Amino acid sequence: MADPCSFASPSRCLTRHLYLRCRADFGARALRGTAAFTARAEGEALRCLVLDTKDVQVFKVTVNGQDAKFAFGEKHSFKGTPLEITLPFELRRGQEAVVEISFESSPKSSALQWFTPEQTSGKKHPFLFSQCQATHCRAIFPCQDTPAVKLTYYAEISVPKDLVALMSANREGEMPDPEDSSRKIYCFSQNVPIPCYLIALVVGALESRKIGPRTLVWAEKELVDKSAYEFAEAEAMLQTAEDLAGPYVWGQYDLLVLPPSFPYGGMENPCLTFVTPTLLAGDRSLSNVIAHEISHSWTGNLVTNKTWEHFWLNEGHTVYLERRIGGRLFGEQFRQFQALGGWRELQNSINTSGDKNPITNLVPNLSEVDPDSAYSSVPYEKGFALLFYLEQLLGGPDVFIGFLKAYIQQFAYKSIVTEDWKKFLYSYFKDKVDILDKVDWNSWFHAPGMPPVKPMYDMTLANACVALSQRWIQAKESDLGSFSSADLKEMSSHQLIEFLALLLLEAPLPVSHVKRMQQVYDFNAVNNSEIRFRWLRLCIKSKWEEAIPLALKMATDQGRMKFTRPLFRDLYNFDKCRDLAVKTFLEHRASMHPVTSMLVGKDLKQDQ
Repeated sequence: MADPCSFASPSRCLTRHLYLRCRADFGARALRGTAAFTARAEGEALRCLVLDTKDVQVFKVTVNGQDAKFAFGEKHSFKGTPLEITLPFELRRGQEAVVEISFESSPKSSALQWFTPEQTSGKKHPFLFSQCQATHCRAIFPCQDTPAVKLTYYAEISVPKDLVALMSANREGEMPDPEDSSRKIYCFSQNVPIPCYLIALVVGALESRKIGPRTLVWAEKELVDKSAYEFAEAEAMLQTAEDLAGPYVWGQYDLLVLPPSFPYGGMENPCLTFVTPTLLAGDRSLSNVIAHEISHSWTGNLVTNKTWEHFWLNEGHTVYLERRIGGRLFGEQFRQFQALGGWRELQNSINTSGDKNPITNLVPNLSEVDPDSAYSSVPYEKGFALLFYLEQLLGGPDVFIGFLKAYIQQFAYKSIVTEDWKKFLYSYFKDKVDILDKVDWNSWFHAPGMPPVKPMYDMTLANACVALSQRWIQAKESDLGSFSSADLKEMSSHQLIEFLALLLLEAPLPVSHVKRMQQVYDFNAVNNSEIRFRWLRLCIKSKWEEAIPLALKMATDQGRMKFTRPLFRDLYNFDKCRDLAVKTFLEHRASMHPVTSMLVGKDLKQDQ
């Protein structure tokens, strides 16, 4: 089972531990240092080791202290360049050697975003963060950049002494940098083996607040108290997750709030979840993202997809656990409502990609496909829908959580493919094989578009959203007076999101309708990012010109791809503002995250 996204050959040699020493050079926008891997021969007579790299300089390689010859292979458009290291001696099966590589990352590394002080909240100090998922760790240092390989790591990071460094690991203290009195060195250890995509680093003027026995929230001073309030439920969620999935093995669970350009809602870096500041709604209503990242501590970080084609194993199970946590904390009707919202997200995603598009397969073929370009809500929501359907088929939530717990126990610390999961499902439910055999596995896994079966959903909390959206869809000009702010009086922010999501699945409303909606509901004044995003999409799809500056502002004030890409796409498809959308993107491109910039560039046909 080779990984189409990597040049490494883990069947021949495995990197099992990494000792990373490097300095963050803000002037040169580079990480420079050494990566020393403990590598073990998996086959007989190992003489060569191939690592992934992307835009990385390599100055020297040693093996057990002896100089080793190395050469770069042919550059691939998105996979980068293989680094071929010739060992100075032969390794027999099971023998280990330390391979040390002196490297420097490029200022244009796709894994790193460097900020000038002006781009931060505090305006005084620079800032750096990494995002390695899916295949960007190779853009920091050479590595076996495939989720099939797991390693432990120890790191020493030198940074300017008024800044703080954090990693996806336990903090082991700090010391002055003996080579430069203006810097200090932070030390980290991760003793649970992890895939390279979970190696993470942030450097900035960060402060922390304690919000639980094993949780600090880290952010720039300007956001730290707001963040501590927003994420106060973290410990309750952790305890619920442990009850559902088994013990939390990572020690600390900290949260880090990043600058607005962070491209995802959250990233499950072990010991230190990274999150977007767009979660700071002020009322804890977007905390399901925290439940999601917490859940990854089991599904994704302990049990890991072996290649990105099996990404649904990470994300489908994590969404399932996230919603089980929500059900425990906020009631079963809330879980059902979130599940139905997920089905809508899936419909939306498939409408965007096209229902014949092979990247909408639950298990896509990623040969010569950049996993960043294939990224969508499909592995999350089609994966969840399969698990939710199986839950209903096999005896309900209590029965199915037994399976999930056993699955995590069975495959903890391993990387697996869909077939491993399915075999275990069949062995766990060996008394229900007749039921499992009725599942259309081929369509679920290998057919594009919506799933072959829709699970059942309790509609209690959704009915109000459906009723109000239908009123707007059916309203004639003469009915617009019947709407008033009282329509929303009984609705939660989650229900407002669903109301707008339902309207987005329909043909665009007449512009008179969205103008009236603004008059009575004043959605322009809402700061909840999930509501605002859907509202502005609705306005642009209805071609309401007054919304153009608001939509451009939201697309550029933050860089979460879930929001930025659809907003730019909708603006581009609105003839009145296509040129302005492109012009605005080009003006902001330099300060955007490298992956966001690449994907929005593709969406707006600006690719060089």
